Amino acid sequence: MSSPSPGKRRIDTDVVKLYPFKRSFLNNGDTGRNELLKILRIESKHEVTILSGLNEFVVKFYGPTDTPYEGGVWKVRVDLPDKYPFKSPSIGFVNRIFHPNIDEVSGTVCLDVINQAWTALYDLCNIFESFLPQLLSYPNPIDPLNGDAAAMFLHKPQDYKKKVETYVRKYATEEALREQEEMQTSSESSLSDFSEDEAADMEL
Repeated sequence: MSSPSPGKRRIDTDVVKLYPFKRSFLNNGDTGRNELLKILRIESKHEVTILSGLNEFVVKFYGPTDTPYEGGVWKVRVDLPDKYPFKSPSIGFVNRIFHPNIDEVSGTVCLDVINQAWTALYDLCNIFESFLPQLLSYPNPIDPLNGDAAAMFLHKPQDYKKKVETYVRKYATEEALREQEEMQTSSESSLSDFSEDEAADMEL
């Protein structure tokens, strides 16, 4: 039986750091996953939703204090590449945010911004406790993904601050997240019902 690759071991270690749970859960199938989810809801420092193994997950992230993003809450999707930690993770905001270095539609965080700072010495906690708070506190308008946000940040800082706060109230509250989840669940249910009806028609 082959041993896990160094990259796989590093992924396990770094994801574990995001929340306290027993490492044995990693190799305990569905039972381990269910127990892990219980712990995430009760004890976690970071609220994490695992999407696919430990390579894809969503982390709830709160806006840093003393910034226009204060009071906001975002779901941030993290995708870990096979070459992690030597290659930086892909990070994207699920709900909308107005920021020069974040694409307003897709939520993608500028890769250049990540890659300039990323080294194999960093881990996932650095992303949520240092990198993202710094990015929201000190945007880089010179290398934007959102040109409108960058221009407003440079030339109309008060308008920029107001627009960020408007987005926070509209898209980045707990209520907004719940509504988004309900819409997604409803959409998935409708697609499932459609597929079943379509399959029944094909049998006739």
